[in-house]
Amino acid sequence: MELAASVRNSVRAVVAIMAATLVVSCSDGDSGTTITVGAGNSAQSELIAEIYAGALARAGAHTTTRTGLGQRGDYLTALDAGTVQLVGDDSGDLLTALDSGSQARLPDKLAAAKVTGTAAPKANGNDAQGTGGKPPGSSGGNDAPGGDSAGVKAPDARGVERVPDVADAVSRALPEGLAVSDIADGTDLRPAFVFSGAASGRYPDSLKELAPRCGELTVGVATGSELDPLRRSPDPQRDVLEPLHTVYGCDITHHTVYPNDSALRKALQEGQIQAGVLTAPAALLPGGAGDLVPIADPDYAFRAQSVIPLYRKGTLTARQLKKLNYVAGELTTADLTDMVRALRDDHASAPDLARTWLDSHDL
Repeated sequence: MELAASVRNSVRAVVAIMAATLVVSCSDGDSGTTITVGAGNSAQSELIAEIYAGALARAGAHTTTRTGLGQRGDYLTALDAGTVQLVGDDSGDLLTALDSGSQARLPDKLAAAKVTGTAAPKANGNDAQGTGGKPPGSSGGNDAPGGDSAGVKAPDARGVERVPDVADAVSRALPEGLAVSDIADGTDLRPAFVFSGAASGRYPDSLKELAPRCGELTVGVATGSELDPLRRSPDPQRDVLEPLHTVYGCDITHHTVYPNDSALRKALQEGQIQAGVLTAPAALLPGGAGDLVPIADPDYAFRAQSVIPLYRKGTLTARQLKKLNYVAGELTTADLTDMVRALRDDHASAPDLARTWLDSHDL
């Protein structure tokens, strides 16, 4: 009898341990469900997918990637259908896709406060599931208090004029069921105003100081999607000349349009033009920026473009979102552009690049 009681007690102990283990496992969200990270048809999108998948795997998740999903509309459709649960995107381009009328250009409330010289509002305490998700039938947040889907300045609760920012505009424009995690604010993927090496020493290094002399320049404007196949080809007037005038009073009186970024770089190197506007950072050019000299755009004539995770609500745990936030805090423009060139131009392995980067940042 004593032996039987001992066996029963041992079994009870084992069952209790197993139950406790199951509770911990479920609380961490590691129930065996596979998280599929999607990517569109670009080296950057594929690379970000591998980084996210690798980071989540290190947090205990079962992950896989599904690349080659097509253009932005294609992977957003896959996300909406649940074929994939997570994708990486550029904040400004995502906003354009979700709300084509938005005028938001500054990255976040802190940047907006800096540009306008006002105090930044306090955070509103979003939960671990991130931000986003407009109600069904909403057109991007017009019905939200103090909001405007077009990004037009609106007064806040104190009657102070509020300048719209991309992070907030994206969150307001998200369809129901989708959310975003932390933006990688160390990544700056905006179009770049650049000088040739020969001309750079004769002009200021910021668009704000350059503005009075813009009329002296012959400026090239690159079109196409060479540097980012997922980015809409810019309209020279709407996307380049008008923002430069509106934000800085930089009036370009002589400009030439080029079919792609490489053609623009060639014109700069040959002295046909003094300055140019690339569709993305010069570091994404084949071989890197070379002797091109980017100048600062402190007030964001060109809409903020930073890497942002977009996911289906309810598919990621707090622990997994925290891991993505760590990635966002470590990723930089230099890291990203170096890896994109290695993948695109040198045919390196995206999983290997992602693994090396995660290792180097202890992620």
